[in-house]
Amino acid sequence: MASSVASLPIGGLRTSQGKQITLRDLLGWSVDHKVIGVQYGITALIFFIIGGTLAMLIRWELLTPALDLMANGSAYNSLFSLHGTVMIFLWIIPMGAAFGNYVVPLQLGAKDMAFPWLNAFAFWMIPPAGFFMLLGWFVGPPEAGWTSYPPLSTMFTPDGQTMWAISLHLLGISSILGAINFIVTIANMRPEGMGWFQMPLFCWAILATSIIIVMATPFLAGALTLLILDRVAGTAFFNPAGGGDVLLWQNIFWFYSHPAVYIMVLPAFGIISEVLSTHSRKPIFGYRMIALSSMAIAVVGFTVWAHHMFTALTPTLRIPFMITSMIIAVPTGIKVFSWLGTIWGGKIRWTSAMLFALGFLSMFVIGGINGVMLGSIPFDLHVHDTYFVVSHLHFVLFGGSVFGLFAGIYHWFPKVTGRMLNERLGKLHFALAYPSFFLTFFPMQIAGILGMPRRVAIYAPELQQWNVLISIASFVLGISTFVLLYNIVISVRSGKIAGANPWRALSMEWATTSPPPATNFIGDPVPYKDPYGYGTKESAAYLDTIEKRFGETEPGAGEKAGQALEVPSGD
Repeated sequence: MASSVASLPIGGLRTSQGKQITLRDLLGWSVDHKVIGVQYGITALIFFIIGGTLAMLIRWELLTPALDLMANGSAYNSLFSLHGTVMIFLWIIPMGAAFGNYVVPLQLGAKDMAFPWLNAFAFWMIPPAGFFMLLGWFVGPPEAGWTSYPPLSTMFTPDGQTMWAISLHLLGISSILGAINFIVTIANMRPEGMGWFQMPLFCWAILATSIIIVMATPFLAGALTLLILDRVAGTAFFNPAGGGDVLLWQNIFWFYSHPAVYIMVLPAFGIISEVLSTHSRKPIFGYRMIALSSMAIAVVGFTVWAHHMFTALTPTLRIPFMITSMIIAVPTGIKVFSWLGTIWGGKIRWTSAMLFALGFLSMFVIGGINGVMLGSIPFDLHVHDTYFVVSHLHFVLFGGSVFGLFAGIYHWFPKVTGRMLNERLGKLHFALAYPSFFLTFFPMQIAGILGMPRRVAIYAPELQQWNVLISIASFVLGISTFVLLYNIVISVRSGKIAGANPWRALSMEWATTSPPPATNFIGDPVPYKDPYGYGTKESAAYLDTIEKRFGETEPGAGEKAGQALEVPSGD
């Protein structure tokens, strides 16, 4: 029975030998970037469910101002410690890598990543690292939050804290190996005729992300090494009694972790650029500025880390970091205005991918605005370690990164599986997720200003009404995720056939079959001169040629087979 289940085909997915992928293939070693991309995606979704379940337990506990669900404060500390760590290091970052692995070689017209074996090795470090972290629950889970500040993380937490640090070490090595692979692939494997400024913006986003990973992650590795030595070897790097400094950890950790925000957000930026242009049938507005702003974020992001430590700095040290915190908003603002220029006057198709892209745009702007507020020293000192900060974090990383990842799932699912996700279920997912997300995290700003501290299970009774609203909305948000998962399960098996190019897109991943063959392309692919050059007779003729080449005999035939979406005239 187990053998027959393992042999079940997974939709239209193919191995590097062109055979249909089975469950057994996804559990085994493969050097095909497409299989590895799917492995990343499935693994990340599993950890998303785990991290989301922990979030639901947190909100259940906070329905009342007293301890109800948890036996004690330490148990509650473990909940939010693992929730934050799993969501960041085992969901958002690996899911961005999933899209990068599957899409980047296709967008470059390459047959695979530059180092296929290294690509597989980087992935296979993630499942054991995640398992090892969760295994710490049984020996005493980490209780110091995802930031793990000493002395709490060095002196007062159980052995699971050490396992937490070792797990992050493995995840960091995985990220570095993957980033090196992306940089070499993008730099050396572009086809003839594709210069730097002919690359799709998703490739630019992955390149900027990879540069940040290579530059920043070794700092986290160093800090984790010192933390482990303090815990198991009796050193005192972070112990003032032994000559150490607790602020040393904060400086090193945030020197990695603020750039890590862009490790999580930049892939979503790249996805949004692809989705907004394709689904509004408009050339991207300000292509070069969007591309260069990604690189600017990669550089300036290293100058702002200490705004996480305003309360620990002397007044004179706060000022330069307040200035850089304001400056970092500029390249992000360039992207937002360029995206608005892209959809302005476009023939918008209200697909699920487009809805989540627009949801990303609105929610990320709110997160950016309250981020600038937090960059202001007087305001930050007032709301430091309150739910205002929790709200900002989630507007950026859920309303931003996760909504962007959802848009990418709906956009590229047809390419990965050869089948369309159900649009009605997709729109139901959005209808549940968008308002429930807002009602979960926007009231946190009000509660934070009123004095609701983060990371506590017991709070002032007068704040209960806000926490009840937040918890109820969060439960709806959690339910919305299962709509997506159900949609994926039924669509991968019985969704409508997508055709090669259901969105009539111009970037190169759509110039091959869905799913692609073992070598990605039949013959040598020739990129269209402008991956966002919609609205011209030349681009329309190119798209018609692609459809006829793959057996779709009329313009838009693949699209009609998928979801009967309207194809704008002239494109």
